[in-house]
Amino acid sequence: MTRQGTPDTVQLAVIQMHMTDQMEDNLTRAEGHVRDAAQAGAQVILLPELFENLYFCQAEREDYFGLAHPVEGHPFIPRFQALARELGVVLPLSYFEAAGQAYYNSLVCIDADGEVLGNYRKTHIPDGPGYEEKYYFNPGDTGFKVWDTRFGRVGVGICWDQWYPETARAMMLLGADFLLYPTAIGTEPAEVESPNSHHMWQRAMQGHAVSNSTYVGSCNRVGTEVVEGTEQTYYGHSFVADYTGAIVGELDEAEEGFLMQTLDLAEARKFRAGMGFFRDRRPELYGPLMTTDGVTRRG
Repeated sequence: MTRQGTPDTVQLAVIQMHMTDQMEDNLTRAEGHVRDAAQAGAQVILLPELFENLYFCQAEREDYFGLAHPVEGHPFIPRFQALARELGVVLPLSYFEAAGQAYYNSLVCIDADGEVLGNYRKTHIPDGPGYEEKYYFNPGDTGFKVWDTRFGRVGVGICWDQWYPETARAMMLLGADFLLYPTAIGTEPAEVESPNSHHMWQRAMQGHAVSNSTYVGSCNRVGTEVVEGTEQTYYGHSFVADYTGAIVGELDEAEEGFLMQTLDLAEARKFRAGMGFFRDRRPELYGPLMTTDGVTRRG
C-alpha cells in the first residue's frame, strides 16, 4: 500500500557548481543547471548552500551582512519560484536571510507550482577556522521542517545540521520520505584539517541513511575561493546514498553539473518498516538528549 499522496519513485538531482562574487553570474549558472536537470527528468533539484555568492563566512567582516535580504521582496527567490513553476520541479533554495535585527542561514522550499511552502532556518551554527558562521547567523528558531511537495515529503537540513543525528531523526519522525542537505565544505587550515576530507562528511550522512532507512542526498560547491586573504578549496563529491547507506551516485572533486538518481520510496518504506528502528525506539529513556550535559532534570 502506498501512503496517499506519496509517489512510489522520485527523480532527485543534486547540483554541484563553483561560485563567484557576482550574484547574477551565480544565479544564471544555477538556473542553467536546474534547467539541464529538469530536461533530464529530475523532479526534485537541490542547489548548494549559499550558492548566491562566495562562502563569505571564511572571514568576519561587517560588509558581508549587506548580502542578506528579507524573504519579502527577495532579489532572487521569485525568479526560482517562476522557474519551478515553468519546469514543474521542487526547489529547496538556500539563501542569506535578514529578519529585523536578526540574520539567518535559511532555506525556502518551493513546490512544483512555484508556491513557497515554508522557511527553515539553520539550527546548528558552526564556529571554527574558515567557518565563522556564528559571527553572521543567529541560531535557527523554526525547528526542523518537512514539506509535502508534489514529489513526496521532503526534509532538508543545512550543512552543519548534517553532522547531527538528531536532525535526521527529527525530520524522519515528522514524516520525511527522504532527506536533503545543501552544504559548503572544503579545506581548513593545516592545523585542523582532517586527513579524511570528504569521507567523514559523507559517512556522517550515510549513517543517517542507515539509521533511518532512508535516502539521503547532499550537494557541495567546487573550486577554490579566496575571501579576505583566506583560501578554501571545496571538496565537491556531492552524492546520493540509498536507504541501506550505500552511495549510489557521486560526483568527483571538481565536476560541475548535476547527479540524478531514482529514489524508490516504496521499497524504502517497506525496508524501514521491516528493520524496526522506529518500532523499537524508547523515547521515554532519551531524557539526556534534552540536556547539554547529559543529566536528566526532574522536577
